[in-house]
Amino acid sequence: NRSLVSYQSNRNRPIYRWFKYKEGFSAALVEYVVARSGLRGGRLLDPFAGTGAALLFGREVGFDTFGIELMPVGVRVIEAYRAAETVDPARFARECRAFENGRWQVAVDSECAFPHLAITAGAFPEANEHQLNQFRTYLAHAPLADDVRLLLDLACLSVLETISYTRKDGQYLRWDHRAPRQLKGKEFHKGPIPGFGEAMQRQLRMMERDLTAPRLFPRDVESHQRRLDIQQGSCLEMLQTLADNSFDLVVTSPPYCNRYDYTRTYALELAYLGIDEERLKELRQALLSCTVENRSKRDQLRHLYCGRGCGQRFDRAIRAFEKQEGLQEVLGCLDQLGRAGKLNNPNVPRMVRNYFLESTLVIYELARLVRSGGFVIMVNDNVQYGGEEVPVDLILSDIAASAGFEVRAIWVLPRGKGNSSQQMGRHGRRELRKCVYVWQR
Repeated sequence: NRSLVSYQSNRNRPIYRWFKYKEGFSAALVEYVVARSGLRGGRLLDPFAGTGAALLFGREVGFDTFGIELMPVGVRVIEAYRAAETVDPARFARECRAFENGRWQVAVDSECAFPHLAITAGAFPEANEHQLNQFRTYLAHAPLADDVRLLLDLACLSVLETISYTRKDGQYLRWDHRAPRQLKGKEFHKGPIPGFGEAMQRQLRMMERDLTAPRLFPRDVESHQRRLDIQQGSCLEMLQTLADNSFDLVVTSPPYCNRYDYTRTYALELAYLGIDEERLKELRQALLSCTVENRSKRDQLRHLYCGRGCGQRFDRAIRAFEKQEGLQEVLGCLDQLGRAGKLNNPNVPRMVRNYFLESTLVIYELARLVRSGGFVIMVNDNVQYGGEEVPVDLILSDIAASAGFEVRAIWVLPRGKGNSSQQMGRHGRRELRKCVYVWQR
């Protein structure tokens, strides 16, 4: 069901609920696929690690886990989750009491002021931004243990949307009409905006309760010996560096081909982490091509593969991309719709073409990395542009078969995702499949 392949099932799960990551899947999905796979430990990979649900739960059930994540937000959350495994709950509780007593309300150091991006300017009510800057100053200068500092930092990162005029809404940040910005379109009211102190106390109390929950973390020696590695970067570049036949299980959910731009929806969190305008553009371009702003990476990736002595692997994947008949038919239709002016953005065909080219490279690398008998479990959605449905599930699964996987199943959610209101008005309501792919090596 939908809660299994989204954040929803994590809402009531200790630790996994600390940071709301709508685009992630649930720990319950990892639990389900591990039980169905018959695997009992080994090495697990998530090349689009998000906030680490696959890595964290995979380690709990016996895997050494390795993740690659492009967005600094996800990496920071995973680092904080790791700190939670070893932090002294009593020490953290003392810091929670100190927060409640106002110890964080210090004079603001200008160097600790929230480093706004153009897209985030005016995001907070004035009082909330002042208190946010007080807390950032306190975090920067207070004599705190590293693990406690990471957890307090995560709490602050987690409440940014709550204390702001914004709400994450797919492709962009939606702004409340009270924000000091010139806004277009239908007026939006997100409801009461709590003060910084109130939101933080609520978040810290939840984290404090979870840290003392029984069996929150595996505490035996064997569990602590299991590895959890997270690397920040693009899997398009980093997968090439990993050894053949080195993983037993891949559980992942790549960005969907739906124009969602994570650098915009998570702009507040990225700004909080010090990402400037130039770095933001670099992150957007490095994403698996899922926005109309993404330029082709084909020449860059060819150069990278050839420079590492694996140009033949690149060429083999490109041939599979070019020979996939369904994909080429879809691309031809989209090109025709674009020339006729029937797409709401002329760059949609380029985005879809680049998305599948880059996805093919990822799939061919996974075929090299997964051991015989191992599985790839992938969550993804189908999409539609200009009335043309793109069967992402069938196309990617056929490419996986050409790479050497056996397509064991495509699990389809009982209820799909409706097309956009704009497309619904032109083409009628059409339910698009939401799927989990099961490929075995």
